Amino acid sequence: MRLDSGGRHDGGGAIIKHAMAKQYSQLTDDLSDFIRRQKIFFVGTAAGDGRVNVSPKGMDTLRVVSANRVVWLNLTGSGNETAAHLLENNRITLMFCAFEGAPLILRLYGQAQVFHPRDAEWECLAPFFPAIPGARQIIDVSIDLVQTSCGWAVPLLDFKAERDQLEKWAENKGPEGIQKYWEERNQQSIDGKPTGIGAK
Repeated sequence: MRLDSGGRHDGGGAIIKHAMAKQYSQLTDDLSDFIRRQKIFFVGTAAGDGRVNVSPKGMDTLRVVSANRVVWLNLTGSGNETAAHLLENNRITLMFCAFEGAPLILRLYGQAQVFHPRDAEWECLAPFFPAIPGARQIIDVSIDLVQTSCGWAVPLLDFKAERDQLEKWAENKGPEGIQKYWEERNQQSIDGKPTGIGAK
């Protein structure tokens, strides 16, 4: 179902604000297929105060579970901002851009939960993904609003290949090395907020 506030009806009961942006209460089949084709997406989160974070995510790490739910496998990195923010404020936005073919920007708005390998939910969600060294959390997103916009200013780019540095780095670290890295580098956000990675 398409949503909007103010404007004209589209003939099917939905209201259109303007032609360049449309809102939906859930993902359509076409939008789900669009997500599956993307090589990169962007995640935006913020706590109650402090800095707003935007992170790019790549590799084979996101799955559409249903029209109102997506999950992604969060890999070990130098920061852990998303997890810290979601512990305090579970609002989240995911953005996808078409860099080839027809222009499109897709945003998913909703609330998210963070699950670690120690959590019971991990066993249920991990089979959605390939085994990638350094997997740190699974982020489970409940979508309450879907918005598309034109994407006319997004450039056309050719995909060349996935980078392999992160996976090789995690393989070289090994499980014990990754655990030590979490303890030393991933315990707090840049604003000093706990990330939950060290909790038992």
